[in-house]
Amino acid sequence: MRLFVAATTIAACLFAAHVATESGLVSASEIVGVAPAAAKQTGPGKPGAGGGGPVSGNDTCRWAHDNECDDPDIGTGACAQGTDFSDCRHLRQGEDDSCRFARDHECDEPNFGTGACTQGTDRTDCGQIAWMRNQNDSCATAFNGVCEEGANGRCAARTDRTDCHGRDRPMAINDHFFGHDDRVLVNIHEAPWRFMGRLHMDGGATCTATLIARDVVVTAAHCLHPSGSLNAAGSFEAAGGQSARITGYLIDQRYNYQRFVSADDIDGLDWALLRIEQPLGDQLGYAGVLNLTGQGSQRAIAAELMQAGYAWDTGDHLSGNLSCHMATVYPDNTFAHECDTTRGDSGSGFVVRNARGGFDLIGVDSSFRSNPRGPFLYIAVSAAGFAPRIPDFVAGRSGTRVGGLGIGGKPGVGAGNPTPAPPRR
Repeated sequence: MRLFVAATTIAACLFAAHVATESGLVSASEIVGVAPAAAKQTGPGKPGAGGGGPVSGNDTCRWAHDNECDDPDIGTGACAQGTDFSDCRHLRQGEDDSCRFARDHECDEPNFGTGACTQGTDRTDCGQIAWMRNQNDSCATAFNGVCEEGANGRCAARTDRTDCHGRDRPMAINDHFFGHDDRVLVNIHEAPWRFMGRLHMDGGATCTATLIARDVVVTAAHCLHPSGSLNAAGSFEAAGGQSARITGYLIDQRYNYQRFVSADDIDGLDWALLRIEQPLGDQLGYAGVLNLTGQGSQRAIAAELMQAGYAWDTGDHLSGNLSCHMATVYPDNTFAHECDTTRGDSGSGFVVRNARGGFDLIGVDSSFRSNPRGPFLYIAVSAAGFAPRIPDFVAGRSGTRVGGLGIGGKPGVGAGNPTPAPPRR
């Protein structure tokens, strides 16, 4: 979701994830290597800002100086022991308020905060939620109600957070989950979950997408802008492992990434249709598409929604919500929802059961939106914004070929090609 300040969870969501680590373990930074649902909640930027004071020590780990402690004993485990001195020193020597953003009433640690401060340097703002540091639900048996960390468990240390510490979540964190995390790991061999999968963009970002035709998936448009400019090259990997390259795309010609990350007025344009080279839908099936918000707010809010995505904190496992609802329907083809979503869920589909016994997609996850009167609003794009464009795209009458001509146009100006976004500030 839109953690763009703190620069999209610092540096456009750390696109280059830790694919392999010195210790062989997966780090939280690796999991955060996802294109976030863009988030606008923190206002104009807090660039990376570690704690003050002299620094001397072993920082030979390639993940050093990323504000996150990666030593295995107290950090993520992405580094060999003792090679991430600067990021770990405040946790070892005693937490303090040496970050320049300390005492601003906003936790600035990585992951559950903005990411602008080195871990352990924003004690006053983060103290009540510091127990969540370097905890996630990436274990394959997470959310089963049994704590399985420890010598005799099935989970590595700090990978079974919900089962070991409960589902309550402080409202002060970015991933507040409305105070309670209701997600589960879903069965990827069953519908509608087998329609869903992960986008691996060549620019380094990952998002979630859903099959809505035999060779078409839908996701969020900001997922196609991994470094601030349009790059639709990549692949779709279904939850079951089947994979296909992206060959074409369609986004609204009015979509502008820089405008999207800095304001709310084009949030309803944050959708993208992608054509893939193999008709995976013939094997896996696919969701229908329904303009539920067009049937009136009352009916839309009453509908029981399901959603799943590849969240930053659940590793390679598809996690989601089995029953949640819209909260508000907006006239710009967006809706606020109460489903537990976070970074990595960008582009993930919201689905409902239909009268035929199947599933219809009614929207895609997009961003957080600031809310002066309370917690952040979780925003999704309604299918009302893209459903009319689907028939022509499926039939090959619209869209832009990846790395080639638009349908009936010059390179870069085919149907759906947006105005290029200016360089990110």
